[in-house]
Amino acid sequence: MTRIDDKFAELNAAGKKAFVAYVMAGDPDYDTSLEVVKGLPEAGVDIIELGLPFTDPMADGPTIQLAGQRALEGGMTLEKTLQLARDFRTTDSKTPIVLMGYYNPIYSRGVDRFLEDAKDAGIDGLIVVDLPPEEDSELCLPAQKAGLNFIRLATPTTDDQRLPKVLQNTSGFVYYVSITGITGAAAPEAQDVAPEVKRIKSATDLPVIVGFGIRTPEMAQGIAQIADGAVVGSAIVSELANGKSASDVLSFVKSLADGAHSA
Repeated sequence: MTRIDDKFAELNAAGKKAFVAYVMAGDPDYDTSLEVVKGLPEAGVDIIELGLPFTDPMADGPTIQLAGQRALEGGMTLEKTLQLARDFRTTDSKTPIVLMGYYNPIYSRGVDRFLEDAKDAGIDGLIVVDLPPEEDSELCLPAQKAGLNFIRLATPTTDDQRLPKVLQNTSGFVYYVSITGITGAAAPEAQDVAPEVKRIKSATDLPVIVGFGIRTPEMAQGIAQIADGAVVGSAIVSELANGKSASDVLSFVKSLADGAHSA
């Protein structure tokens, strides 16, 4: 059992849906990023997705690409991202953290060393968007052996033939990408997403969380009503990009969390 498993058990017992928030580590700078991350649980965030800055984020739209560039220009690295998680853990030992990014920085560090360091930093799960199931021996299986959840993305193009492969070694939860495209693109419609969530849930006992394109409390509520929870990333990152203070960003996050939790 990981913190992620514990969190979903807790939410299920309370009859609540999950709210997951994504922020880019080190955006717009280390101190502001840490202040925001430390404030997320009190703002109602159940699971934190911490973005790992990378130079070639192929699945991300302009908002998160620019956040990654700002972080990298500010000197953010994999080591500093793990340090941010360690700093967060000095005041919060319970809230799950999922590290979300790409394989290159992990490969460069070395899988065994990375997993040891991630576990030590208090990371609970990984989303590595450019490692397909065919490469599970590369990171997925070692991560699970190390006690980390490996969370896979399912998309509108994941058909019934492909879905079992995607789910095969997934743990923690399934992240359903609600649209065909990049982060922060078109807004999802709950009525369009509902049949896909039902299809995935018929094939797994894992919670199904829906993300991409959710921008408002109303959208978070609508998506959470048809899934086990909602993820918001680009809308939160945009607040930081617009120069909002950490407290203002956290107020916005709380409105989103309240929307999801009202489902």
